[in-house]
Amino acid sequence: MRLEFLISWRYLITKRKEKFISLISIISIFGIAIGVMALIVVIGVMNGFDIDLREKIVGNYSHITVTSFDGLDTDKYDSILKLAGPNPRVKGISPYLQGQVLVKENERFFAVGMRGIRPLTEPQVTKLRDYILAGSLDALDQEGIILGKELARYLGLGINSEFLVYSPSGEEYPLKVVGIFASGMYEYDMNLVFTDLETAQSILGQPQQLSAIAVKLDNLYSADSVKKELSALLGPSYNIKTWIETNRNFFAALELEKLAMFIILTLIILVASFNIISTLIVMVVQKTKDIGILKAQGMASAGIRRIFVLQGLIIGSLGTITGTASGIGLCGLLKKYQFIKLPSDIYYLDTLPVSIQWWPDIVLIVASAMAIVLVSTLYPAHKAAGFKPVEALRYE
Repeated sequence: MRLEFLISWRYLITKRKEKFISLISIISIFGIAIGVMALIVVIGVMNGFDIDLREKIVGNYSHITVTSFDGLDTDKYDSILKLAGPNPRVKGISPYLQGQVLVKENERFFAVGMRGIRPLTEPQVTKLRDYILAGSLDALDQEGIILGKELARYLGLGINSEFLVYSPSGEEYPLKVVGIFASGMYEYDMNLVFTDLETAQSILGQPQQLSAIAVKLDNLYSADSVKKELSALLGPSYNIKTWIETNRNFFAALELEKLAMFIILTLIILVASFNIISTLIVMVVQKTKDIGILKAQGMASAGIRRIFVLQGLIIGSLGTITGTASGIGLCGLLKKYQFIKLPSDIYYLDTLPVSIQWWPDIVLIVASAMAIVLVSTLYPAHKAAGFKPVEALRYE
């Protein structure tokens, strides 16, 4: 193998009159490098979107949501708290009531989702306290309301601003802004407001009623197993959904898009591999005399085949290494400096998120590139190995 490698390397680096072959080799290396780099950057960005959106969704909603086919009230909440609370993987439980209301400011009306919460227990199940930009969650009383940053900007409201909220029955309720939050997701920051639970029950006309009970776990990926435990405890009258089930279609779409981008960008590497095929074919034609001499001196066809396979693998390896280093470096720059900004009202995020996963993404990209390169070397290497010494030297 050492002899075949030395011959392959010499064929690549030795100065030749045929500059065209060297040019094709360089193009092949850069073609594979660009394909690998593009794959790493795109997959890294898509991983970043996946992780960032997952954190934001879980930050705004709990890991598990419990509802009832018969409706929930505060008494049922107390019984669920007693049954589910002792579970060692349950870290927090909090009730909420949600409905639609109209807010009015300066003759402008805007429909929003109102969520009534208990300020003391809400931080146990969501990151609302961490999202507060101004004001305080502790200040949320029966006359207070917490708005999203985008909604506050749209209505021109700030801390201690007062405005009217209209219930579904048309009744007016004056409330005061005691907090402004920013979750990082435009839809939430524009269309969701928080009030005290009793205030929401009064405005929505549902005294003592609840929409659901939020449950937070010590590990969000244990939601499925905890769901089974809670289902056995609570019985069939309760409907339990995990954060995965609630957002299944969303994350499935992200995975499908990631797979599609992987396949599409792999075509760049496939196109570059044709340059390797052409390089090796020209090389085989050029080195016909050398092949005849090597065979006449006793080198087997397998050795000739390995020479040209190794030559193609060297070209592919240089391109793959260059592309991998460039892709990881570019991802690092995007992650550190965040110089690409996004319109938050379209993409839900204001910067381009990047997350590099060595396994399986980087490993799979490198393995796919090298597999394509290996396949591209087989035909030229087979043709070279098929030459007979007499035919190879006949016209030399």
